[in-house]
Amino acid sequence: IQLVSGANIGSIYRGALAAGGSAFGLLLTLLFMMIALFFAYRDGEHFAAQVDRLGERILPTRWERISRVVPATISSTVTGMTIIAIGEGVVLGVAYWLAGVPSPVTLGALTGIMALIPGGAPLSFTLVSIYLAASGSPMAGLALFAWGAVELFIVDKTLRPKLVGGPIKLPFLPTFFGLIGGVKTMGFLGLFIGPVLMALLVAIWREWLREVELMDDSAATALAETKDGPPQIEIATEKKKIQTG
Repeated sequence: IQLVSGANIGSIYRGALAAGGSAFGLLLTLLFMMIALFFAYRDGEHFAAQVDRLGERILPTRWERISRVVPATISSTVTGMTIIAIGEGVVLGVAYWLAGVPSPVTLGALTGIMALIPGGAPLSFTLVSIYLAASGSPMAGLALFAWGAVELFIVDKTLRPKLVGGPIKLPFLPTFFGLIGGVKTMGFLGLFIGPVLMALLVAIWREWLREVELMDDSAATALAETKDGPPQIEIATEKKKIQTG
């Protein structure tokens, strides 16, 4: 009775209001996702055809190659992030079990879900490490933190660039910026849309660099031919003079 009376009633009301606002925002996000998926499945082919026509008009010489990147990038992004999340959940779940953390399977599953969000996996094992240190097992907490840091370094430096981004093979920095920017601007959908957009930007950038290199090579070849041209012409004219003489 004392908890719900007097000065505490204001705090309870504000907490309930904040929780209700968060739940309402989550419901709106889910509703938006369902509506977007419905129209994507219904009108997806028509929209893709319009995008192809627009891309051919904007990038007539590059769009055919770039358009092949989109499906492969989307597929590899979803598959790669799912594999990475499951792998991090399993590896850190084993670490929780070895460190003596209560309910390691549940915590491993939660860590795998959190791994879908940028910074979710390190936040998870850092909190568990702090819990171990506070509960009287500082060495176990330190070992768990070191295990998680090494695992995170290996995943971010080797596996994530190869699995996320498809044939583009995004480096670590564009992958990181795509994930962070996507989540910040579009929420959960940004986990997948961000890397796809970053892969498209990298593909266009590489196409432009490739065209510049080809133009430089062709210019160098043409310059070499013009330098070698006059002596060959003079030799040919001298041969004709000798034959006529």
